[in-house]
Formats: sequence, structure tokens, C-alpha cells
Amino acid sequence: MSSPAINLVVFIAASTALAILFAPRFGLLRGVRVRRREAARIQLEDALKHAYDHEYHGSTTTLSSIAGALRISSARALALLERMQNAGLVSVVDGRMLLSENGRRYALQIIRAHRLWERYLADETGVHPVRWHVEAERHEHALTPDQADALAIRLGDPRFDPHGDPIPTTDGELPQEEIVSLAQLEVGENARVVHVEDEPQVVYSQLVALGVFLGMELRVENKTDERIIINTDGGRKLALAPIVADNVSINRMTEQEKIAVDRAHETLVTLRRGEAAEVARISSACRGLERRRLMDLGILPGTRIEYDRRGLTGGLTSYRVRGTVLALREEQADMISIHNKEKVAS
Repeated sequence: MSSPAINLVVFIAASTALAILFAPRFGLLRGVRVRRREAARIQLEDALKHAYDHEYHGSTTTLSSIAGALRISSARALALLERMQNAGLVSVVDGRMLLSENGRRYALQIIRAHRLWERYLADETGVHPVRWHVEAERHEHALTPDQADALAIRLGDPRFDPHGDPIPTTDGELPQEEIVSLAQLEVGENARVVHVEDEPQVVYSQLVALGVFLGMELRVENKTDERIIINTDGGRKLALAPIVADNVSINRMTEQEKIAVDRAHETLVTLRRGEAAEVARISSACRGLERRRLMDLGILPGTRIEYDRRGLTGGLTSYRVRGTVLALREEQADMISIHNKEKVAS
């Protein structure tokens, strides 16, 4: 037999549970609905990106390609396609999905957010290059167009992301450059890397491990059906399989640019006791905080730098720069190209 007190406790507990479940602002069911709407929006935006990528590369977007790219069933892909049609974002002609002007503009907003975020990760953080794409995928859907514009201003309105892909402007325009694959270069040609494809990730990870980066200057030394041998502006020799080299896009260099590369093919690690040289450049591989630190220390093009001594514990070498002694790790010194090497009087 229940007492009024027990009934009251049961009533309060039931009321509290219902409030937690159905509260209009903080209820669990509302949270579930919000998350579902967010997931649906992200899925739609990913489909628009997929369609734009196919359009940009001259290929066809189909129901099967959407299902494969988003890893969803054909039934869910069909429902998604119907949503996009109803929203006026796409049309379907002969089984092909075509972006409308609104759909293309929406897709470019997401692509702009993604590539700006990659640029931010490269320039402002220490996130490993292999993680740039993955992290940008996580943040691109959260950035509003106004937030993307603010980020662009902070970064100096960059034209390209750290892989060399063009960043859409607020008007939806894409900077264009005439580029070719590294695999198309012939022996003896000089070039500058302008794009490193980040997919598939296994190939991109290999390029990162080899030290291939945007802005790298190189020369093809040898070429066979199995290997392309290149010399880099840092004096390193790399061997790339043609299928890997095909993921690297380059601009062929002018004669004046070739002369500049020839003058600055050594790096600071080659400097020895009793030698000094001028800084030619800091490698494009040196980004963000580390690049600014080196520049703040006075390591700028034209600066004279003199070998001082090797650290007792190894791994560090000290140099004299503008009357100051500073210590650099070997990997830091290898990113500083030098020329006009000279002997220093004892």
C-alpha cells in the first residue's frame, strides 16, 4: 500500500525525467534532433563538394559516385539527391547530377573554409602535414562565410592552400596556374613544386616523409620507367616512383630562376669551421612559428652567417649572426640555403 509521500516522490521523479527528456531548450530529444540536423547538413555539404570536384575535373557525378564517396547506401544517396533537388542545389540530366549556380556557390563556400583552415594549420600551428586535410575536414562545416573571411584576412588573403590548391575567393573565383605533373619533366629540367596532392593519403604520407613540399625547387637528374631521380634546392637527392611523382604538380622555371637555384643549392649544414656565407633563403618547408623565430633571430636573405662551434652533446651547432651566437638543430640548419661561401681569417 503506497503512502502519499511515496506517491509524491514518484511524481517528482517522473516529472523530472520528462523535463530532462522534453525540455524545449535543453531536453535530450531536442539534442538528438539538433545532432541529426547537423549530420544531415554535413552530409549534404560533402555531397556538394564531391559534385564540384567531379565538375572541376571534368568527370560525371552519379548516384553511385555519391554513395561511394560518402560511404552510404544507394537508398540514402537517393534520398540525399532528392533533398538537394528540392533545395534547388542540383538538377539531374540523363542520370548525371549537375550543380545549379546556388549549389556551386554553396560548394565553393565549403571548399574555401577547408582550404583556409589547411592554410591556418600550416602557417599558425605545429600540426603535422599528414593531419592538415583530416583536421580541415572536421572544421570546414563549422565555419560561417563571415568567419572564413575573417580567417582569410588574418592569414593575409592567401591564394593557395599549403598543398597548392587554389582558395576560392568570396566571389567564388579560383586563381589559375598552368601546371604539369612532375612525372612529365625531362632530364635536366628545373621546376618549382606548386601542388602536392593529399589523396590518397598513403601516397601523400610518402611524399611528406621524403620531404617534398610546396615551393621546393628541383632538377631532374635521371629518369627511367621505374624511378625519377631529382636534386632539390637543399642539395638532397630523392628517388620517386612515377606514380608518386604524378601526385606532385610543378611549374617549369625560367632561366633566371635556374641561375638563382644554382647559386643557392647548399644549406647551412654544409658550413664548416673557419667558413662564413650569406643566407639565400629559408625553405618553404619551414612554416609558421618556426619560420618567424628564425627571421626574428636575423636569419634573412643577405645576412652573413658564420660557423661557430659544434655543441658538446651533439645535435646542435652554433653560428654567429649579427653579433649574436645562436644554436640551431641540424634539421633547422638544413632549411636555410646559403651562397657566397668564404673563408674566415683566424
